[in-house]
Parts: sequence; structure tokens; C-alpha cells
Amino acid sequence: MDTALQTKPLLGKGIYTVPDIALILGIPYLKVNRWITSFWNDRFGAKYGESYTWKVDLTKAVNFHTLIELNTFYQLSQAGVSSKEILKVHDLLSAQFDTPYPFARKNVITSLRSDGKKVLFEQTDGSIYSIDVCRQFKLGIIKDFFKNLDFGANSLATRLWPIGKDKSIVCDPHHQFGQPVIIGTNIVVEAIYELSRAGEPTWFIGELYNIEESKVIDAITFFKQAA
Repeated sequence: MDTALQTKPLLGKGIYTVPDIALILGIPYLKVNRWITSFWNDRFGAKYGESYTWKVDLTKAVNFHTLIELNTFYQLSQAGVSSKEILKVHDLLSAQFDTPYPFARKNVITSLRSDGKKVLFEQTDGSIYSIDVCRQFKLGIIKDFFKNLDFGANSLATRLWPIGKDKSIVCDPHHQFGQPVIIGTNIVVEAIYELSRAGEPTWFIGELYNIEESKVIDAITFFKQAA
């Protein structure tokens, strides 16, 4: 199997609670909670006799790959594809690529398309097919899910740049359990934002953490966009 289902917190794999997911991906809290319970645990997890989530305080938490899968699920949902259709596609791709995290694979994310009803898969020759019935479609490409992701040798996502790779904010499971940090550091973005909310100027925060003022501004921008 491409990578085993993670059923408990592990160092280097990321820990994201439901509020974290809602903040980073901009998905409503209640929707995130319902999806990871009804779909990832009850539907997908049933295949392995395990749960994709574990408890952290009073909420659920997932790893980095499930975080990325939720983003893919959300983008397809926003394109008009029903949950039933997305679930079916996840099952098919999970079997095809032998992984519990098909929506976190580069060659899947970069090839997914939609006509507003069906999930479609672009082949290497450029032709586009419905995943279930092999009908060809001609249509525009929906949002490129992969543009803010880095991938490892196994083709699974390794890092997320939530506001773009031209900014200094990154979610890396190897730093601060995957929480948003300043690239190249273990400085949690939320700490910078709280200082800004308290009225501290950006230049002072930069000097306090020994980072460029532009990175402080990136941290503030992240939270403002997520609000």
C-alpha cells in the first residue's frame, strides 16, 4: 500500500483539529466535522476497520494527508459534484493507486476535472474520461488543486503553502505538528498574529522574532484571509 492509514498521532505526520482545518482551508467548521465523521471515518475507514481521526481535547484531529484530501473534496464539492459521486471516486482511486489517501497524490490532484456533476480524470495523452463509465468529455480545467503543494518521492503531498508559494507561510508536518509556521523556522504564525492584534507594530514583531518584516505581514495576511 502507498502509505498506511494513520490511526494515531505520529511525529512528522501533522496534527490538525477541526478548528485548524477550518482555518487553514477556509471550510466551515460544521462541514469539516461532518465530513471527517461521516465520510473519512464511517465510509473510508470502514474498509480498514480503523478510524482516520483521533481525539484531541474535545475535538477530532487528522494527519496532513487527510487535511489535503479534505481540500480536494471541498474543491470538487464547490464545483457542484455531489458527495455521493466524490465518495465513489475516492473508493475507485484508492483501489487503483493502492492508498487510503488518493486525493493527496500529485498525479491524482493534477488530473482531476469536473463538468459540475461528474469527477473526470485527464489521461497522459490529454484525453479526459469519466472515472466510472469511460466516456470522453471536452471541458475547461477547474482549479488546479496542486499549485500550493509540495510532493515527495511517493507522489503524496508533503507541504502546503496556504496563501501561495510566493509567501512565507507553510504547513509542514515536520514543524510544529504541521501548524502554519514561518518557512525555515518553528515560529507559529498564530503567535505573530496575536502580537499584531495586541497592537504591536510589524517592525517590532520582526525584530522580536529575528525575521523580516515582510514575513510578519505574511502571517497577518494569512489570518485575515482565513477570517
